[in-house]
Amino acid sequence: MSLIDTQNEPDPRQLAIDRVGVKKLRYPMRVKDRDGAAHDTVAIIQLTVDLPHHFKGTHMSRFLEVLNAHGPLLEIMNIPKILTELTRRLESNSAHVDFEFPFFIEKTAPVSGAKGLLDYQVRFNATVENGVFDIEVVVVVPVTTLCPCSKAISDRGAHNQRGQVTLAVRFSKPVWIEDLIHIAEESASSELFSVLKRPDEKAITERAFDNPVFVEDLVRNVSLRCRAHPDITWHRVEAENFESIHNHNAYALIESGKKPSRSLPG
Repeated sequence: MSLIDTQNEPDPRQLAIDRVGVKKLRYPMRVKDRDGAAHDTVAIIQLTVDLPHHFKGTHMSRFLEVLNAHGPLLEIMNIPKILTELTRRLESNSAHVDFEFPFFIEKTAPVSGAKGLLDYQVRFNATVENGVFDIEVVVVVPVTTLCPCSKAISDRGAHNQRGQVTLAVRFSKPVWIEDLIHIAEESASSELFSVLKRPDEKAITERAFDNPVFVEDLVRNVSLRCRAHPDITWHRVEAENFESIHNHNAYALIESGKKPSRSLPG
């Protein structure tokens, strides 16, 4: 039985669509870490392509077919293949994929040695347009910050709070997720841990007190480390402090470097 292909019918409005596809798709993934171990996680995925003006609609099922064909192992090097297949299957000039997932690292408390998992949000945002490939890796890193002004003017203590660094990078060679997280954590007053005993809490509190940073300091610290990294060609760093004595957040952003255009890997 022949069925009508409504999506391929002409559209009289003659308007191209920049992106059309599927989003908020949950999909099991395994992500390799720096040591080669595979971590099971669940990604929230968006897959889109451009739609020429002469097509009424896209074929939504083909997005899932392309994704399923590549299996459950997510690696950065597989993303160009997914993009290429999307443009071929959907007859498009450009394709976009966004993978967002929690990435867990086991951390050891500084004094007691207690171990616990801490989660970080990671995103891979990749595009191909007319054969030119671009990928942006984003990590969202929770940190502790202590206010330099509060420390300078107070007789006792200083206000501190949890903050968040959002670091996006482009690169000449792939950079490990753990390395980007380390850049953000080293730039703050202190990193965070999931399990702390009393001696650890004392050490972390004193570490933050000895290393106060504004959001301005935080983005500058991260940016300097990114500029010194041999493989990072572009970065955008945002810092947000969830202020403990204000009913608003403090925010800063630095962007530096060129957004490179390069052909898809062969």
